[in-house]
Amino acid sequence: MNTIKYEIKTRTGEIRLPEPLGFGQIFTDHVFEMDYNPSKGWQNFIIKPLSEMSVHPATMFIHYGQALFEGMKAFRHKNNDVVLFRPDKHFVRLNNSARRLCMPEVDVNFVTEALKELVSIEKEWIPRKEGEALYIRPFMFGLDPVLGVKPAQSYKFIILLSPVGAYYPEGFKPVKILVQDDYVRAVRKGMGECKTPGNYAASLLASEMARKQGYTQVLWLDGVEQKYIEEVGTMNIFITFKDEVATPKLTGGILPGITRMSVLHILKDWGMNVTERLISLDELVTRFDKGEVEGVFGTGTAAIISSVGELKYKDRQMIINKGEPGQLAHKLFDTLTGMHSGKITDPYGWLVPVQQEVAVS
Repeated sequence: MNTIKYEIKTRTGEIRLPEPLGFGQIFTDHVFEMDYNPSKGWQNFIIKPLSEMSVHPATMFIHYGQALFEGMKAFRHKNNDVVLFRPDKHFVRLNNSARRLCMPEVDVNFVTEALKELVSIEKEWIPRKEGEALYIRPFMFGLDPVLGVKPAQSYKFIILLSPVGAYYPEGFKPVKILVQDDYVRAVRKGMGECKTPGNYAASLLASEMARKQGYTQVLWLDGVEQKYIEEVGTMNIFITFKDEVATPKLTGGILPGITRMSVLHILKDWGMNVTERLISLDELVTRFDKGEVEGVFGTGTAAIISSVGELKYKDRQMIINKGEPGQLAHKLFDTLTGMHSGKITDPYGWLVPVQQEVAVS
């Protein structure tokens, strides 16, 4: 039986969160940690005070990128209960990344329970305003102090918590996206389906180029033909055509988003014609010119649903829905955030309640 140890730091005084909260800038008092080695498996389960880490300069993940992470959220319900959104699916996806990176998998049930205990201990950090949440960052990295291109033998797994504000503080504001064909982020059968730091490093230059042109994010094309749209750096993409809602199918170069999965389920429940297929950039432009593109939106943990107001490709600017939020995107945003806050009943059992008091021994 896995037993979690506790080193809980007694906090004095009320937690005062800054306004605006921003995203990923402040952190709670405690983390969950565990260690792995080949002979004993996962061990040393502990919830302890947050502190800086000290690692050897030759630690393998620094040099060879053997690291992964996840991102999910905890929400405060209107009755003050605390809930997690589909944590099991996030840890299943973490294990998919682990297999691809030759890293040890975690026990989904155990780490879910460990997360619930950590969030319960840190529940006072969960912000209370609409659109705010507790962001959860589980991550794992290879620990061996060895210079050599091979999988590490020992690993550390940590869950870090950060109270965050609404992704768009001014409301449900459509974003402007630049279609990128100067660079590629990932290729099919590569690392695109994994949440690993290298994928995000590969996106930085193009993202900076987009920001300098006034665009929020980059829409990536496939890495082989540069013909098909794939995903935005921080979210999956959906196109509302006149006769269907389409999203790029999972080809191995696209992250299988948990919000994407949830939106597909909801849209099918609403009786909409939803397809997962290859969508070429030429098709998107041609159908836009014919007036058949009714909306574009992204899905992801950070912003939940992001309405897209403009797409630019080379010298071509496509203004979507007159630059206003799309009706379908708004309905999905209201539905998901309503479930998160408890204003809308969760009919799918996606919300996992967090025990409010943990008996610390």
